[in-house]
Amino acid sequence: MTTTASAPELLHIATLMALPAAAIAALEASPFGPFEWHACESAAQVHALIAEGRCDALIAIDASAESQSLLLDIAHDTALLIVSATADAALHWLRGGAQDVLLPAELDTASLPLRLRAAIERRRIEREARTAYATDLETGLPHQQQFIEHVSHLLALREREPAPMAVLALRIEGLATIEARLGRDAAQALRRKVGVRLRAGVRASDVVASLGDDSFAVLLGSILAPADASRVGAKLLAALAAPFNVAGQAATVAAALGIGQYPQDGAQPEALLRRAIGIAAAEQAQGRAGFSNFGEAGGAGAAANDD
Repeated sequence: MTTTASAPELLHIATLMALPAAAIAALEASPFGPFEWHACESAAQVHALIAEGRCDALIAIDASAESQSLLLDIAHDTALLIVSATADAALHWLRGGAQDVLLPAELDTASLPLRLRAAIERRRIEREARTAYATDLETGLPHQQQFIEHVSHLLALREREPAPMAVLALRIEGLATIEARLGRDAAQALRRKVGVRLRAGVRASDVVASLGDDSFAVLLGSILAPADASRVGAKLLAALAAPFNVAGQAATVAAALGIGQYPQDGAQPEALLRRAIGIAAAEQAQGRAGFSNFGEAGGAGAAANDD
């Protein structure tokens, strides 16, 4: 019985500025490919390729210091190779997160495909290491870094098809009371139940993430108008206001909401999340009526079923 070898993986290379003819010839003849290259005139075109899953590496020739932030943002998703003529600039880019730096003359050598493939493989290893621990094991929700990646991918799509989207942050009060009364395991059970309610309150296409012991984030990837984010936020606050059943007792939490809107509040994932977290930190938490958990005010009522 004979087996047919699978076709080698096609690697997509984006370039800012055209590659010299010798570099193209080296890529075409290399056993480290096959490679397909896409000449891009702007970072927006590179983001579009990333969103389509057609960018394994970016080669940036004569990149200016002013473009560092933009290019390193791209490097979050794909291998970045900078072509630079000076040692100082090379160290600057490597310390910033570029996978490799080439001298201009190295574009015309047979070593280019190997350097390119090595950068792609290093980037994949880094991504796998980062995402291997990207889930909050106690809630099963994505961590902040994975949430940022979801937002980044969606913003890349927005470069081509502008549409509003929003990032919500929710600061939860009441978890410390549960931990003090019933212990860490009970507090984590309550966190899980909070995550379940948030997940149930949004669409399957939306993303709910854990930002730590007392905070969550929600990505609303498709809204018709900015007011939709406020309506969803109000719905989530109302869902969290109902009591939870923890260790056989009714427990309540309070929540403060913050919203970062795209595009008016920023076009970078970190900026949107920072704005939402900042607003949530400053807002008065709603719920619990100023009392501790377990219905200490005498009126908590029956706990909702989140099991």
